[in-house]
This record gives sequence, C-alpha cells and structure tokens, in this order.
Amino acid sequence: MTSLSELTLPDHTQLPDSDGKFVKNLQEHPQSILLTDSITPVLQQLHPDGNYCIGQDAGIYWRLTDPPEKGAEAPDWFYVPNVPPTLNGKMRRSYVLWKEYVAPLIVIEFVSGDGSEERDKTTPSQGEPGKFWVYEQAIRVPYYAIYEVEKARVEVYHLVDNTYQLMTPNEREHYLIKPMGVELGIWQGVYQNAELPWLRWWDAQGNLLLTGEERAEVERQKRKKIVEKLRHLSSEQLQSLGIDPEMLD
Repeated sequence: MTSLSELTLPDHTQLPDSDGKFVKNLQEHPQSILLTDSITPVLQQLHPDGNYCIGQDAGIYWRLTDPPEKGAEAPDWFYVPNVPPTLNGKMRRSYVLWKEYVAPLIVIEFVSGDGSEERDKTTPSQGEPGKFWVYEQAIRVPYYAIYEVEKARVEVYHLVDNTYQLMTPNEREHYLIKPMGVELGIWQGVYQNAELPWLRWWDAQGNLLLTGEERAEVERQKRKKIVEKLRHLSSEQLQSLGIDPEMLD
C-alpha cells in the first residue's frame, strides 16, 4: 500500500493548461487586460517583493480526476496574494492548490450565457460539482464576482462562515474588496475602441484606477497645460525661470 509520503502529486507542468474550448466572446480578452493593467500599481504596493499571481482564463486545479482537466476551474480572472507568478524560472501553466495551499483572494467570471453556469450550486452528491459550489466550498475563495456585460451589472459574493453572502454595493454602486483596498464596479466608456460597460477598479475614495495608457495621457494633458501657460510669459520672464523660450516652439 502506497503511503502519503510516497505519493507524488502532479504539478503545473504535468497537468493540462487548456480544456480545448474557445474564448466565448471578443470582449473577454481586453476585459482581463483592463483589470490587470489598472490594478498592477496597487498590487505592486501591496507586494513590493513581487509575490502575487494573476490568472486570466487559467486553470485552478482543486482535485485529481481522470481526465485531469475535469478537476479544474478556469476563472476568467483571479488574483492570489503572496504566491509568485513563476516556478523554477518559468511562468505557471496553471495554479495547483495541492502544491500551494493558498486560495485566490478573488475570482471573476464573465457571463456569456444566462449566468446559470456561474451560479451553479450543484454539490458532488448531486452530480458534477457546479462552479459556484466549487469556489465556495472546495477552493473557498473569499470574493467571487459575476460580471454580466449584457445587463451592465456585476454581483459580488463574500465568503462568511463558509457560505457566500451576496454583498450590498456602496453609494457609488461599487463593491469594496477590503483586503486589496479597492472597489469593483461598472464603468461605461471606451476601451480598445469599444464603447461598453466595462468592469473596473476604483480606490477606496472612489477614484478610478487608470491603465498605463490612461495615466500617460493624463501626464500629457498636464504638460500641455503647463506649456500653454508658459507661452503667455515674456522671454524675460521665461529666462528668469531658467526656461529657454525656444523650447516652447
């Protein structure tokens, strides 16, 4: 009889990193990039050592099955604190719970159908475990967000006493993800040339967290305003400030 000490469990290099399914719509990829790009400065502050992991449509293995991929859920977006994104110098192919023992802090699902898959509470005794049950009872993810672009809404569940409780949004219609110090909500606007209700982050004061491109544009507009003000000064005034008037041309 094989003992637990002799049993070798597969790691991320030995497990499938795809279930062969297509991404269900064209918004999913840019939506994931938007979430990751805008939250990165916050996560870098929370983890100056770089020990955090973001998954985008990547598998979370929570049980051993045959075939292996049936033992995984692949959230559209998830974040795991205090776990590095690489192992032995290589990016993770998947996230394997029995190798890390650290659950994601938040998982986000983008609804493509009617939302029944994302809200499926089927238990193992009833059949194939539903996605909602897996996140709540098996992986035990503290925050679970379900984003429905067609309805321009998001609902967020918080794990309280081992049970998901539907959170109530604040006065801004955002949901506070307290351990991250940010809020999650819907933003109507243009991203990657598409006018849609996008899922986005805000800080705890209600300020929208910008992408790198948006931050760069804010800086360009600031510089433009400064240059316009300087152009109203005389050459003598500019020189007194140590500014060469020709630099403003």
